[in-house]
Amino acid sequence: MATTALENPILNGPYDPPARHFALGPSGPTGEIKTGRRPSESFIPVPATRKGKKAGEQVALDFDVTGERLERNQLINSIRGEVELWRARKYPGVTPITRKLLLHWADPSRENRVLFCQREAVETAVFFAEVAGRQAGAADLRRQIDEQNAAHNAKLPRVALKMATGSGKTVVMAMLIAWQTINKVVSPRDARFAKRFLVIAPGITIRDRLRVLLPADSGNYYRERDLVPPDLWPHLNQAEVAITNYHTFLLRDTKEIRGVASNTRKILTAGKKSDPFKETNDQMVSRVLRDLGGTTGKASDIVVFSDEAHHCYQNKIVTDPADEDAEAKQRNAEARVWFKGLQAVHRKVGIKAIYDLSATPFYLQGSGYNEGFIFPWTVSDFSLMDAIESGIVKVPRIPVDDDATTSNVLHLRLWDEVGAELPKKKAKATAFGGPWVPPPALESALRSLHNSYAKAFGRWEESLAQAGEPPPVFIVVCPNTVVSKLVYEWIAGVDLERPSDGAKVLRPGELSLLSNVDDNGDWMNRPRTILIDSAQLESGEAMKADFKEAAAREIDTFKDEYRRRNPGADVDKLTDEDLLREVMNTVGKRGKLGELVRCVVSVSMLTEGWDANTVTHVLGIRRFGSQLLCEQVVGRALRRRSYAVNDDGHFDAEYAEVYGVPFAFIPADRPVGPDKPQPAAIEVRALEDRRHLRITFPKLDGYRVELIDEPLHPDFTDESRLHVDRTKVAIITETGGIVGPGETIVTAEINAARQQQVAYGIAKYLVDRFYPAMDDAPRPWLFPQLVSITTQWIDEGYVTFEPDTPIGLLLIAEWRHLAAERIFGDIMKQVGNQTELLRPLIRRFDPEGSTDDVFFFSRKGAIETTKSHVNYVVLDGQKGANTWEETTALLIEKDDRVAAYVKNDHLGFEVPYVHGGNSHRYVPDFLVRLVTEPDNEVRTLIVEVSGGRKSQAAAKAKADTARNQWCRSVNNHGGFGRWGYIEITDMTTAASTLDGGITSLLADGPVTGLAN
Repeated sequence: MATTALENPILNGPYDPPARHFALGPSGPTGEIKTGRRPSESFIPVPATRKGKKAGEQVALDFDVTGERLERNQLINSIRGEVELWRARKYPGVTPITRKLLLHWADPSRENRVLFCQREAVETAVFFAEVAGRQAGAADLRRQIDEQNAAHNAKLPRVALKMATGSGKTVVMAMLIAWQTINKVVSPRDARFAKRFLVIAPGITIRDRLRVLLPADSGNYYRERDLVPPDLWPHLNQAEVAITNYHTFLLRDTKEIRGVASNTRKILTAGKKSDPFKETNDQMVSRVLRDLGGTTGKASDIVVFSDEAHHCYQNKIVTDPADEDAEAKQRNAEARVWFKGLQAVHRKVGIKAIYDLSATPFYLQGSGYNEGFIFPWTVSDFSLMDAIESGIVKVPRIPVDDDATTSNVLHLRLWDEVGAELPKKKAKATAFGGPWVPPPALESALRSLHNSYAKAFGRWEESLAQAGEPPPVFIVVCPNTVVSKLVYEWIAGVDLERPSDGAKVLRPGELSLLSNVDDNGDWMNRPRTILIDSAQLESGEAMKADFKEAAAREIDTFKDEYRRRNPGADVDKLTDEDLLREVMNTVGKRGKLGELVRCVVSVSMLTEGWDANTVTHVLGIRRFGSQLLCEQVVGRALRRRSYAVNDDGHFDAEYAEVYGVPFAFIPADRPVGPDKPQPAAIEVRALEDRRHLRITFPKLDGYRVELIDEPLHPDFTDESRLHVDRTKVAIITETGGIVGPGETIVTAEINAARQQQVAYGIAKYLVDRFYPAMDDAPRPWLFPQLVSITTQWIDEGYVTFEPDTPIGLLLIAEWRHLAAERIFGDIMKQVGNQTELLRPLIRRFDPEGSTDDVFFFSRKGAIETTKSHVNYVVLDGQKGANTWEETTALLIEKDDRVAAYVKNDHLGFEVPYVHGGNSHRYVPDFLVRLVTEPDNEVRTLIVEVSGGRKSQAAAKAKADTARNQWCRSVNNHGGFGRWGYIEITDMTTAASTLDGGITSLLADGPVTGLAN
């Protein structure tokens, strides 16, 4: 059947086999609804972006993002067909107990029905254990799985069940435990079954939540979900279930070495092949299986459940280190611990079966397998698209269009726009720091998503708040503690130090519904926004000091709340880790510590198993190196709030808005052939034995001028002009799911701003940034002068806008800065104003760089060095062939006046400059440190090799800024030695240009940029 619109994404009931699915063509959903089940395929469904296309024009979905074709999972589809036929025949070939359980779970008259996806996963596991290869007419598919386990799992008996996030993997584990246990109790000699179970989770949160698998637990799923008929309960009670996290597979120190100093330990273990004070593998297994009677049971009588099993695999050796980033290394190290732990258990006591459960059972980058390659021992698949069409999860909607002038959808690939602009290190105290200003694309995304959140919050206030339901939740995923702290303070509020007297000034958060500051300007007793490092909390170890410092206020606040909720409780015995874990795990839970939390800013990936069903908005501010990571983040927002069926027997659609997560298609489930031969990668790094050649440099965000107070007058010229475009800001964003309606989000505070409001905003920024208090005395009288000058600048047409661009765009931080920079320059040009003293705006959170940090791999051409801390000069240009750079490097090497030099590659040295109305970062080619005799002064020459530049105007802006602003301001600062700049534009004169620059800098000539 066909339909002209895709308004309702839900086609099937949640308790029945999917009977319809949307047809996907090369441009996404075609509008056609097909009869029957969607085949299992290895891709993640997302809508195609519409940006830049005419109305009605479709955009092809990217099924080829990694050079692979989209292919169906033939093995899974074959198994699915066999199980469907077996189900239709009422489960022949199984034990009476198994049939009774299967019919009980399939009973349509049950009040607490089992979702079809849960039934199908269990049925597939039962089919393999009891039917496959044992009944006439039933294909023996076990051999194919055995072959894959031999190739990938060292013959561990693994079976993977793929289920979309939010579809109920824990219920499936409970059903499988019941099936195995009751059969074993009724038929003790039946070797197909067991009643001892080891459940392994990736972290503490999931481990604790899996207590529902213990039959004796008060909230167990067997009773809560009515999974076992009453007459079989006595048999189920004989189940032995141990639940742990994979970290317990790490070998621990023996009690004899605990408390012994590390140096003493080194002495005791010197010359020994193995550490006698570490557990053996057998001792570790005995410890892990302690709750199952240790290792004394019969062989092969343990069944293992690996929850979120994509964390467990036997990875290949990575042949190219450049293909394995730090995150991939960490993942693979964790995967080895989990996998080797299972091997140790199997060797010691034997494992009957391992059931892997995951929404994303795929190999990741650095595993040695093709990224996105589905685990080939996967036997069932209920995909995200299946879950959407059955209404089991929320429909994720991502940005598909906006009104920014970028070619890409700005809020979809947010990291590409902002990643390089975010700090990586904690701030050091500087004289020039101010409130953090997010990059414009990030500020735009935060404000846009908050406007969408306001709509969801309004709906909650109207219909759910009075019933005591928790509010909707906005989550932000950040790359590190530094960024998360800044984003948290920008959203929630921050105490700032007033320059005039050092007093603390509380600045409210920028997003009104998520700010932790009340209308009276005080911190709230119950925070709306919290800062969480889920990776630290999941490990069970103590949190790092930098995070505890960042979260100190909310820790104290929640301790007070805990005291109020638990009178007489000894809060001092509650660790900070316990407290924050409780808050995190109870977000969205009525009557719990985290029930009123509206926003979670996460330092790293929010933990799997975090099951808040109130999440409606997600913002990713981090690099997503794989599609699995994308789905894991989106998965935190997929759990439904309501499970009530409508008159059609379907769930009503629920939606989640997702920014900054570049959801795309995972490649096919087939191995790929060898890559085409490539040049060997070389390791470029700083050498420890050349540390005496180390070069340091300041990192600047810009420049400012100090002046003595006097009346301000502008001198507007053509250089005063600023043209505002939409390159980095989207005011109107459209989101959409793979099917169903989308949402149009308008950032109202920008769209509706008036000229007076804009003039006030720019003037305030001028005062704060360019006219700091002198001698601890603030100068408020400057503000009205600057408002008047800013208004004049606007009225006289020195700022122009792209069509349909509101004046409110000047309130976005970067445009506000550009406007203030123009106006400030105009004031400084006016005759009679105080002559400026140029100073550097040193990067607040990362003030200094050095050659110590250089480490990367490259396949470009390179030459070895002798006078550089770094072992190679990597050449730019096509295939790394840049004879200009090579010639310059050789000239520098041979000059006796050069003490050390470095190619500015992965070094982080940049010159901020403005050109064409936009802020840019200029990366010169070389830094050259000169000999310090006779005055012991450190002098560094910046050398640019500028052959082949296309834009002469840009080249001039870069050179002028480097020479006249960067060098001048840094030299005026006085704390980084003396600096100079030269530009080599002609190789026939390169030697003389370099000689002249070195000679001038050694003589402290004009090339240094010193103020006269």
